[in-house]
Amino acid sequence: MADPAADPIRTEAFRLHAELCKVLTDAKRLLVLDALRSGERSVGELAAIVGCTLPNVSQHLGVLRHAGLVLARRTGTTVHYRLVEPRITAACDLVHSIVLDRVEHVPFVDPRDPAAHGAGSPSPLPAVR
Repeated sequence: MADPAADPIRTEAFRLHAELCKVLTDAKRLLVLDALRSGERSVGELAAIVGCTLPNVSQHLGVLRHAGLVLARRTGTTVHYRLVEPRITAACDLVHSIVLDRVEHVPFVDPRDPAAHGAGSPSPLPAVR
Protein backbone atom coordinates (compact mmCIF):
# COMPACT_ATOMS: atom_id res chain seq x y z
CA MET A 1 0.00 0.00 0.00
CA ALA A 2 1.30 3.46 -0.88
CA ASP A 3 2.33 5.83 1.89
CA PRO A 4 -0.59 8.32 2.35
CA ALA A 5 1.91 11.00 3.44
CA ALA A 6 3.53 10.75 0.01
CA ASP A 7 0.50 12.45 -1.58
CA PRO A 8 0.92 16.18 -0.86
CA ILE A 9 -2.60 17.05 -2.01
CA ARG A 10 -4.14 14.49 0.34
CA THR A 11 -1.89 15.66 3.17
CA GLU A 12 -2.86 19.30 2.60
CA ALA A 13 -6.56 18.38 2.41
CA PHE A 14 -6.33 16.69 5.82
CA ARG A 15 -4.47 19.67 7.25
CA LEU A 16 -7.23 22.00 6.06
CA HIS A 17 -9.83 19.54 7.38
CA ALA A 18 -8.19 19.70 10.81
CA GLU A 19 -8.12 23.52 10.69
CA LEU A 20 -11.84 23.62 9.90
CA CYS A 21 -12.58 21.17 12.71
CA LYS A 22 -10.68 23.43 15.15
CA VAL A 23 -13.11 26.24 14.32
CA LEU A 24 -15.98 23.94 15.28
CA THR A 25 -14.64 23.13 18.76
CA ASP A 26 -16.51 25.95 20.50
CA ALA A 27 -20.13 25.42 21.57
CA LYS A 28 -21.03 29.09 21.03
CA ARG A 29 -19.77 28.94 17.43
CA LEU A 30 -21.86 25.81 16.87
CA LEU A 31 -24.90 27.65 18.25
CA VAL A 32 -24.18 30.56 15.87
CA LEU A 33 -24.02 28.20 12.89
CA ASP A 34 -27.24 26.56 14.03
CA ALA A 35 -28.96 29.96 14.30
CA LEU A 36 -27.81 30.88 10.79
CA ARG A 37 -29.19 27.72 9.17
CA SER A 38 -32.59 29.41 8.81
CA GLY A 39 -31.12 32.48 7.12
CA GLU A 40 -29.37 35.77 7.64
CA ARG A 41 -29.33 37.32 11.14
CA SER A 42 -27.92 40.45 12.71
CA VAL A 43 -25.16 40.36 15.31
CA GLY A 44 -27.68 41.47 17.94
CA GLU A 45 -30.09 38.68 17.03
CA LEU A 46 -27.28 36.13 17.18
CA ALA A 47 -26.11 37.42 20.58
CA ALA A 48 -29.64 37.02 21.96
CA ILE A 49 -30.09 33.53 20.48
CA VAL A 50 -26.68 32.28 21.60
CA GLY A 51 -26.88 33.98 24.99
CA CYS A 52 -23.68 35.98 24.97
CA THR A 53 -22.60 39.60 24.71
CA LEU A 54 -22.29 41.49 21.44
CA PRO A 55 -18.48 41.64 21.67
CA ASN A 56 -18.31 37.90 22.40
CA VAL A 57 -20.57 36.89 19.50
CA SER A 58 -18.65 39.30 17.25
CA GLN A 59 -15.42 37.52 18.19
CA HIS A 60 -16.95 34.13 17.35
CA LEU A 61 -18.27 35.50 14.06
CA GLY A 62 -14.78 36.74 13.24
CA VAL A 63 -13.40 33.22 13.69
CA LEU A 64 -16.18 31.79 11.51
CA ARG A 65 -15.64 34.51 8.89
CA HIS A 66 -11.89 33.89 8.81
CA ALA A 67 -12.63 30.18 8.25
CA GLY A 68 -14.86 31.08 5.29
CA LEU A 69 -18.04 29.74 6.88
CA VAL A 70 -19.99 33.01 7.22
CA LEU A 71 -20.22 36.25 5.28
CA ALA A 72 -21.04 39.70 6.67
CA ARG A 73 -23.27 42.35 5.09
CA ARG A 74 -23.55 45.84 6.56
CA THR A 75 -26.78 47.85 6.41
CA GLY A 76 -26.21 51.21 8.07
CA THR A 77 -24.92 50.39 11.56
CA THR A 78 -26.25 46.84 11.54
CA VAL A 79 -24.14 43.89 10.44
CA HIS A 80 -25.93 40.79 9.19
CA TYR A 81 -24.35 37.36 8.78
CA ARG A 82 -25.25 34.38 6.65
CA LEU A 83 -23.76 30.97 5.99
CA VAL A 84 -21.38 30.81 3.03
CA GLU A 85 -21.28 27.02 3.12
CA PRO A 86 -24.67 25.69 4.30
CA ARG A 87 -23.38 22.09 4.04
CA ILE A 88 -21.50 22.70 7.29
CA THR A 89 -24.80 22.33 9.14
CA ALA A 90 -25.19 18.79 7.79
CA ALA A 91 -21.72 17.93 9.12
CA CYS A 92 -22.59 19.47 12.49
CA ASP A 93 -25.91 17.59 12.52
CA LEU A 94 -24.09 14.29 11.94
CA VAL A 95 -21.68 14.87 14.82
CA HIS A 96 -24.54 16.12 17.02
CA SER A 97 -26.54 12.94 16.37
CA ILE A 98 -23.53 10.84 17.40
CA VAL A 99 -23.21 12.88 20.61
CA LEU A 100 -26.92 12.47 21.39
CA ASP A 101 -26.70 8.71 20.81
CA ARG A 102 -23.77 8.51 23.21
CA VAL A 103 -25.35 10.74 25.85
CA GLU A 104 -28.44 8.50 25.96
CA HIS A 105 -26.23 5.74 27.36
CA VAL A 106 -24.59 7.80 30.12
CA PRO A 107 -26.25 8.82 33.39
CA PHE A 108 -26.71 12.57 33.81
CA VAL A 109 -24.06 14.23 35.96
CA ASP A 110 -24.89 17.73 37.18
CA PRO A 111 -21.76 19.83 36.55
CA ARG A 112 -22.68 21.99 39.58
CA ASP A 113 -22.52 18.95 41.89
CA PRO A 114 -19.12 18.97 43.70
CA ALA A 115 -19.33 15.20 44.18
CA ALA A 116 -19.44 14.81 40.40
CA HIS A 117 -15.89 16.14 40.09
CA GLY A 118 -14.18 13.58 42.30
CA ALA A 119 -11.80 10.88 41.19
CA GLY A 120 -13.45 8.23 39.10
CA SER A 121 -16.39 10.44 38.14
CA PRO A 122 -17.97 9.37 34.89
CA SER A 123 -17.25 11.46 31.85
CA PRO A 124 -20.32 13.10 30.29
CA LEU A 125 -19.49 11.09 27.17
CA PRO A 126 -18.22 7.53 27.02
CA ALA A 127 -14.69 7.01 25.83
CA VAL A 128 -14.18 6.54 22.13
CA ARG A 129 -13.33 2.94 21.41
